[in-house]
Amino acid sequence: MKAFNPKGIIATVVTPFNEAGEIAEDKLRTEVRFLLGASITAICACGTTGEGNTLSAEESARVCRIVVDEVAGKIPVIGGIIQNSTYQVIRYGKQLKEAGVTALQVTPVHYLWTPTDESTVEYYETIGREVGLPLIIYNVVPWALIRPEIVSKLADIPEVCGIKQSGGDIHKIADLVLNVSDRISVLAAVDDLHYPAFMLGAQGALAAIPTVTPYLSTALWDAVQSGDLKKAKALHETILPIWRAIDGPNQPATIKEALRLQGRDGGLPRKPVSPVTPEVSKRIAAALEKAGMLHKQQA
Repeated sequence: MKAFNPKGIIATVVTPFNEAGEIAEDKLRTEVRFLLGASITAICACGTTGEGNTLSAEESARVCRIVVDEVAGKIPVIGGIIQNSTYQVIRYGKQLKEAGVTALQVTPVHYLWTPTDESTVEYYETIGREVGLPLIIYNVVPWALIRPEIVSKLADIPEVCGIKQSGGDIHKIADLVLNVSDRISVLAAVDDLHYPAFMLGAQGALAAIPTVTPYLSTALWDAVQSGDLKKAKALHETILPIWRAIDGPNQPATIKEALRLQGRDGGLPRKPVSPVTPEVSKRIAAALEKAGMLHKQQA
């Protein structure tokens, strides 16, 4: 099946919520349009940045349907699934397929325990067979991190087309580029290491920071691909302080605050996540101002 070849800068999109915790469709559409202007190669909805862990299957399908409609075929749409059983992932996956997504981004089972290597392989095999869409492995959960040698086995599953390497470190990305990048796309998601990951041969990034810095992130990718390493390093050094300002346990809120400070409206995070404190807002604003990204009304 590996017809989908994810590469370049794949932006994640926030899921805007209103005060009642309901999806704010108009704000979601506006965000999709903004990201499309930055020459991204695909867009991912309902991932971690999209607070997919809080969404029902029906809500996930609604979000993906809106994104697919707004994208209008310009780029592929990836639907995120963060669930804890094969049954639920298949249930979500079939609804997202009906909503029109090109591929699925799927975490391993991760609640409380670590799945065995054998069950992880069977999990992705079953999802691929039952849903019938390309799969991107979302390797993010620290206590359920899929080791490179198991990823090599997963790369032989017909539906698996990529891995989003979020957990671990630069060593894991290096191993994956060496061992599986000839079969599936290795996508960097350790947000402060995109520059070295691209230099190592990662085929792109699917991560949170391009949500906040889509134009800078695509410029970084283009600079590395063209061999302009001086420009790439300068872009890395511009992006890094922004990531440091938003990284942390309250990330859905910090990302949405970073959007607000740029004059964008990502809505509210879904409770119990709370909006950021004034102190955190000032920290994010300072990083954006240094990068020339602070909205003039916020300056």
